[in-house]
Amino acid sequence: MKPRANLLSLDEALEILLAVEPVNRPAEQVELVRAVGRILAADVTASINVPGADNSAMDGYAVRTADAALFAAGVPVSQRIPAGAVPEPLEPGTAARIFTGAEIPPGADAVVMQEEAEVEGDRVIFTKPVEAGAWIRAKGCDIEAGSRILQAGTRLRAQDVGLAASVGIPTLSVRPLLRVATLFTGDELVTPGEPLPPGKIYNSNRYLLQGMLASLPVVHSDLGAVRDDFVATQSALKRAAQHHDLIITTGGVSVGEEDHVKPAVESLGRLDMWSLSIKPGKPLAFGRLRREDGSEAIFIGLPGNPVSSFLTFGLLVKPLLLKLAGARACAPVRVPMRADFDWPKADRRREFLRVRRNEQGGLDLFPNQLSSVLTSTVWGDGVVDNPGGQTIRRGDMVQFISYADLLG
Repeated sequence: MKPRANLLSLDEALEILLAVEPVNRPAEQVELVRAVGRILAADVTASINVPGADNSAMDGYAVRTADAALFAAGVPVSQRIPAGAVPEPLEPGTAARIFTGAEIPPGADAVVMQEEAEVEGDRVIFTKPVEAGAWIRAKGCDIEAGSRILQAGTRLRAQDVGLAASVGIPTLSVRPLLRVATLFTGDELVTPGEPLPPGKIYNSNRYLLQGMLASLPVVHSDLGAVRDDFVATQSALKRAAQHHDLIITTGGVSVGEEDHVKPAVESLGRLDMWSLSIKPGKPLAFGRLRREDGSEAIFIGLPGNPVSSFLTFGLLVKPLLLKLAGARACAPVRVPMRADFDWPKADRRREFLRVRRNEQGGLDLFPNQLSSVLTSTVWGDGVVDNPGGQTIRRGDMVQFISYADLLG
C-alpha cells in the first residue's frame, strides 16, 4: 500500500531540512581536551610520520637476516634498546635486545620475539627461521607526513582527538557551537516536583529535549513554558530568534483556538505544516523567524506526544542540527537483524517500532506501540524501520536502528 498523496515522506522531509546552509560564524581554536563532540572546521594534515622511524612491534631481539647461518649456534647481544633510546648501528654477527616501540638499529632488518629466543650466558640462540621485516613496524605505516588525517565536518570523537595528538597537534579549529533554544506551550504543563492539579500533566518533553541536546555540539537555552496566549508566544519566539540559530517547540502547532504557535511563527516569518508519512510522528512544523537585522533563525515544531517528539528529533532534528553546525552527513546506520515477533497489521505509513535486542541475537517488540507510551523508549534500545504496508513475521530480517546511533 502506498502512503496518501498529501503525506510527506521521511526522505523528502530530510532532503528539505538538509538543504539549509550551515551557520556562518568564525571558527574557534580549542585545546584537544575540549575538542571531543565539536565539529572540525578545517582539514588536519600530518607534518610528521607515525611512527617516525622503524620500530619493534615486540619485546625480543633485533637481528640481521644475513647472519641467519649463525643463529642456531647463538650470537652475542651487543646492545640493549628500550623505547625512547637512540640505537647504535647493529654490529654484524650480533643481536640487540629490544623492547616494544623501540627504534630498530641501523643494519637490523627483523625482530625475533623473546618467546622464540633461548639465552645461554652472553649469547642468544634462534632455532626458527627468521624472515626479513618480521615484527617491524615501518616508518610512516600508521601516518605519512603530508597526509590528511581528519576531514573538515567531522564530529570529533575521542579517537579523532587522539590521532591529532599523535602527530603533535595541540589545538584544533572547530565550528562554533550551535545556539539552540527550546520552549514549550500549554497551560496544562506542570514542572516536576510541583503538585499536579486535575487536568494537568507533567512537562516530560522539556527534560526529554534537554537530555537529547546534551550530547550534541550546542549551547542550549531552556526558555521553559509559555502560557497559551498569542502575544506571550509571539514575544517568546521573537526574543529567542534574536540570539539563537534554532528554536524547537513541542506541541501547540495546530489550528485550534488555544494553539498560538502557528500564527505567532507566521507573524514573525514563515511556516510549513507537514504531515509526515511516518508513525509515530506524523505532525511536524518547519519554518523561519526573522531577526531585526533581516537574517533568520530556523524553527522546528515537534509533535506533542513524547515518543513522537523523541523519534522525530532523532530522525529529523538531529541531522538538521548537525548540518547547521557544519557537520558532514550523519544518517543513522540501519543494521539487518532478526525479528522475534509478529507484526501482522501494517500501517500505510513508514513505522518505527520500539524494540529491544535479546540474548538470542534477535529483536523483541514492546507490546504497546502508542505514541504516548514513553515507557517503550526506556524498555527498548532501538527501533525497527519498517516500510509502509509491510507486515513482519517471526524470523524475518528487519532494519534496526539503535537509540545510541539515532540520538548520540
